[in-house]
Amino acid sequence: MPSPTLTSRAAPRALLARRAGLRSPARGGGRAEQPHGGQTSTWVLLAICCLAQFMVVLDVSIVNVALPQMRDALGLSVVGQQWVVNAYTLSFAGFLLLGGRAADLFGRKRTFLGGLGLFVASSLLGGVAQSGAWLILARASQGLGGAVLAPATLTLVTTHFVEPEARRRALGAWSATAASGAAIGVLLGGVLTQVLDWRWVLFVNVPIGAILLVVAAFALQESRGGADRASLDLPGALAVTAGLAVVVYGIVGTDTRPWGSPRTLVSLALGGALLAAFLVIEARVARHPLVPLGVFRRRGLAAANAMAVMIGAAMFGTFFFLSLYVQQINHYSALRAGFAFLPMGLAVLTGALTGTRLLALLGLRRQLVLGPALAGGGLVWLTRLAPGAGYWPHLFGPMIMVGLGLGLSFVPMTMAATSGVPSHQAGLASGLINTTRQVGGAIGLALMATVAAAAAHGSSSPASALALTAGYDRAFVLAAVALAVGAGLALLLPPPGGARQPEARDRRLPPGEAQGNLDDVRAA
Repeated sequence: MPSPTLTSRAAPRALLARRAGLRSPARGGGRAEQPHGGQTSTWVLLAICCLAQFMVVLDVSIVNVALPQMRDALGLSVVGQQWVVNAYTLSFAGFLLLGGRAADLFGRKRTFLGGLGLFVASSLLGGVAQSGAWLILARASQGLGGAVLAPATLTLVTTHFVEPEARRRALGAWSATAASGAAIGVLLGGVLTQVLDWRWVLFVNVPIGAILLVVAAFALQESRGGADRASLDLPGALAVTAGLAVVVYGIVGTDTRPWGSPRTLVSLALGGALLAAFLVIEARVARHPLVPLGVFRRRGLAAANAMAVMIGAAMFGTFFFLSLYVQQINHYSALRAGFAFLPMGLAVLTGALTGTRLLALLGLRRQLVLGPALAGGGLVWLTRLAPGAGYWPHLFGPMIMVGLGLGLSFVPMTMAATSGVPSHQAGLASGLINTTRQVGGAIGLALMATVAAAAAHGSSSPASALALTAGYDRAFVLAAVALAVGAGLALLLPPPGGARQPEARDRRLPPGEAQGNLDDVRAA
């Protein structure tokens, strides 16, 4: 974060620029970023963005507790259960960057409303599903809606809260709701499944989303980044989404086929080729690439996104396998399983809120080492689980550690990924940090499921509680390794003060242009 001296210097300069009527020139003739003022309270805007992001993250985990009921009602296989989760995750991850770009080009309000509308309609479609394929397709469509919606929420926050202290508090609130959504999703899923029916884990989005649509339509004001009104990079989006889906399909299939089987090798090779094609499209083909590869020259952004992959993998895998453990091994009801996750959800929320305040004391790098290390310690504790392990002596403690560690990580990770990014790339940075977390979750879950299945199949009785628990323990080991790598990546972040200069200038103007215009004001 900028030092008080730099911030105090930047504020009067920004005021001079505004009084002189200066705005950043639009790139290529496009419309510049609109002023952040207006009649809508920025805190009302923050509440809208937080609720929308909460819904999107909630749906990653809300189906976990309902999976056994979905399996029985729709005849889902074990792989089919994974795809109920991964269809949402992959579609979400693959199109997040497109959603972020759309927010910059076509307007944040318009993109927000469009994504929310698709998300609500897809939730309704999934709730009335009559087959496993129907449900999986609805979840993929729901993920697409979330991919358009999520980056719009973060872009609205980062472009409307421009002062350092206000931005820190706003990102803290946004990150807290996003971080707690996964854990609270398990609780809410358990309550809805037990009291009503598994279909209500999807139906619940409809009334909430409809109310949010009406409020947002009146409360939000349209704005867009100073980028050209260019066409979206659909070939790039399709290539990265298809590539990720095929890679995950190849990994998931190894629970029944060896890694060296022709189908596995062809799937992984095809997925790799599609991802390579995505890089070629971005570097040489697309006139307006979905991901300008030069953005990774920003050290903080690159390191934060690499961390997001590891944290996403650990988080998704932990919720998935803990949910299976308490239901399939310890025979918790859906309602009891949901309440078992409540302390973890509160720990995530506490960690996120505390992390906002700790940043001033620890700094980004120290906190991004502390958070994953604490969560990793909780996962190491979970690797000692045995069938029938008691909740209070064996689950409560590690779940609190994992929750606090993840909560402490979200705010600094988001700030590291978006700080210093010019306004016309705010949507890109927002989409990118969400994308890498979801990609990590999808691939991490697939790898952990493969490791868990291999450990269980190595037992003389693969379906036994002991064999299944051994598989889950191996998955927790892999999640702990991912967090250890994430903590190490935090050391690659720029040192304190290394990337502050752009943020000390007027945030409404892209770096370089801001300084030039302010120099003109002083000269006049």
